[in-house]
Amino acid sequence: MSPAAIPLAERLNRDCHCIGTDVDKLRARIELGLAERGLTRPIIASHPHLFSSLPVFVAQTHVSAMQRIVTALESVIATPQWHESVLADAPAIARHDQRAHGVFMGYDFHIGEHGPQLIEINTNAGGAYLNATLGQVQRACCPEVRDWVTTPANMQLIDDHLFAMFSNEWTLARGAAPLKRIAIVDTAPASQYLYPEFLIAQQVFMQRGIAAVVADPSQFSLRSGKLECDGDPVDLVYNRLTDFYFDDPAHALLRDAYAADAAVFTPHPRAHALYANKHNLALLTDAERLREWGIDAATIGTLISGIPRTIDVRASDAASLWVERKRWFFKPVSGFGSRGAYRGDKLTTKVFAEILASDYVAQAIALLASVIARLSNH
Repeated sequence: MSPAAIPLAERLNRDCHCIGTDVDKLRARIELGLAERGLTRPIIASHPHLFSSLPVFVAQTHVSAMQRIVTALESVIATPQWHESVLADAPAIARHDQRAHGVFMGYDFHIGEHGPQLIEINTNAGGAYLNATLGQVQRACCPEVRDWVTTPANMQLIDDHLFAMFSNEWTLARGAAPLKRIAIVDTAPASQYLYPEFLIAQQVFMQRGIAAVVADPSQFSLRSGKLECDGDPVDLVYNRLTDFYFDDPAHALLRDAYAADAAVFTPHPRAHALYANKHNLALLTDAERLREWGIDAATIGTLISGIPRTIDVRASDAASLWVERKRWFFKPVSGFGSRGAYRGDKLTTKVFAEILASDYVAQAIALLASVIARLSNH
């Protein structure tokens, strides 16, 4: 294939080193002002591989295709039929509606030979604040690509947009009431890999006049129907827990607070049930079910071509799944971050038996052409 026939994004990913990140400057920018907030180790020591010095290019045609897929699936998720079907099988806590949508909805795509393939939906996508910081220190080594580098002013606008997303969540749930205090919540937050991002988010909130605290679930209490953290009221919880339905006994108080509307939670159990439960991918690739719901042919076509076929793993299908295992990627429904996920061609009979005894989906393998792209929405 001649170089001219290779898509521009692929050629840039292969050959272009004209845009890069000043990694040392990036680390210095992140560490500046964060040490006093609890960042006790230099980020180079704690996160040596957090950032790449080189960018990844994605073709505009692929971005447009991803947007079409997201628009199609969100149109289905908005239907009464989807809500009825999905929430009927969800934990009871997911049926509580605070009216907030959920921040940082993440759509994970593989860019394959035939274009973008949506492999997963996440309701708690991390990295936005770190990437906004990264954008402030990108550099170009030649004039031909200088206009492609995002300027610090643009990245400041991104911080404003991210803050507006939280403000919108608050308005959806509480109307014109003032938002005074946000709690960023995760288990032992200082030990989390993305703890620097928590501190950046806290700083962004505080710079806009909102009190903010980074906290462990054990620091919360309920008093007179209001959520408090270390004795001070909390209006909104930026929920970074991966216990999506607050099942852990250590999160019982947060579960009660969410159910009682003692604070606004975002993201929350309802968002996870409607969007991120991996069983949903099987519904989104079930053309017959979608037709029964009255979904139009164009939307169904976009979903079928843009999402790898996904099925629920059932013990009754064990024989056929084993024979065809090389075409499937097996994912635990309750897992995240690739934990417990297996390529079918790597399975042993012992692991396969464990999969059959657990709650899994099988997704047709979407071969990666050149890059994994994340498109975060809302």
